[in-house]
Amino acid sequence: MASFEKAKKSYQRFHKERGQVKSRKQYGLLEKHKDYVLRARDYHKKQNSLKLLKEKALNRNPDEFYFKMISNKTKDGVHTVKRINKKHTAEALKLMKTQDINYINSKRFMEAKKIEKLQANLHLLGDEDNSNPPNQHIIFVDSKKEAQSFDAAAHFDTVPELVSRTYNRPRKETLKKHLIQTPDDQIVQRLEKQRHRCYEELRERIEREKKMKTVSEELELQKHLMGKGRRTKIQNDDKSTPVYRWKKERKR
Repeated sequence: MASFEKAKKSYQRFHKERGQVKSRKQYGLLEKHKDYVLRARDYHKKQNSLKLLKEKALNRNPDEFYFKMISNKTKDGVHTVKRINKKHTAEALKLMKTQDINYINSKRFMEAKKIEKLQANLHLLGDEDNSNPPNQHIIFVDSKKEAQSFDAAAHFDTVPELVSRTYNRPRKETLKKHLIQTPDDQIVQRLEKQRHRCYEELRERIEREKKMKTVSEELELQKHLMGKGRRTKIQNDDKSTPVYRWKKERKR
């Protein structure tokens, strides 16, 4: 019988609740019964909380005392807790410095691995940075006359259009054997953009690795300064990392 009731319900029509009529659109969405239930439950929950707080205030003992009252105070009706700064010992601070150094060194090692991988993929071809001088291919000849009449295309046995390339410079014989298709302009532009993004990423990672190295050196210096031993500052340049010299101690 129960299975029949379930089967009968499956064929029943699903009655939808009426929405807000067009003439009353300015009043917003039409509230359904489930919306009223949620609103009523929230209202009664807040009222019960206020009632409980009022009962606690009425039943409060005026002579009660808690030790936390010493560190707490009220400012503009709001309770504020006085924070006690715990002072760490020199050994604890030194241990924290060591943990920071190990973390930065591990991140720096990961960054160096990514830089090596990027450099291996890019082969550092035609870097746009003008700070590094371009590669030079020096060829020695016997006389000045040969130097003046030197033909790079004939020397490398390639076409003049490929002489300036420092990579993938095929010979004429190779060009004759294989049919070389002219690449599409869109493909060339897409590859050029991808290559440019890779070089930008490489520069950013190299810069990040340098900063990590500087931070690691500064933390290492702070760790040594927290130790024992007399030292003197031998470099007072504000721009660079300060350099200290420790007095030699005889080890037992």
